[in-house]
Amino acid sequence: MKHIGNIPYAEGSKHKKKRIGRGQGSGHGGTATRGMNGQKARSGAKIGPSFEGGQMPMNRRMPKFGFFSRNRVVYQEININQLQEMVDNNKIKNEVDFDTLLKLGRIRKKHAPLKILGEGELTVALKVKAHKFTASAKEKIEAQGGSVEIYE
Repeated sequence: MKHIGNIPYAEGSKHKKKRIGRGQGSGHGGTATRGMNGQKARSGAKIGPSFEGGQMPMNRRMPKFGFFSRNRVVYQEININQLQEMVDNNKIKNEVDFDTLLKLGRIRKKHAPLKILGEGELTVALKVKAHKFTASAKEKIEAQGGSVEIYE
């Protein structure tokens, strides 16, 4: 049974968010939901995710080890079985290169080089152009009468 006290609002009628810091009558005046004093109550407070209240952060407490080369090359990788799958789905005919794979969405980064890996089997002759090939991938492509071309 509907009474005046429990009638729901019409669908879409309440769309304004409560305005914070607009006086005591709004219910969110005064501290404007920021609590009492402290760093987060101040304007312009930006605290990074690693900040631990002044305590020495975890990333500075932990010992560092190993070596990270700034000159390393991170390749985008495609397996032979993925190439075969694209041939089976009529996405590619007899030629595959970086731009084709980019258009098909199989690789995403324009500036990261492409490497062909040798997992899986190939049943058609393909002309493949990439920045790098594994020995097994090169062997499998050439075994089917295909060719391998390396970008300069």
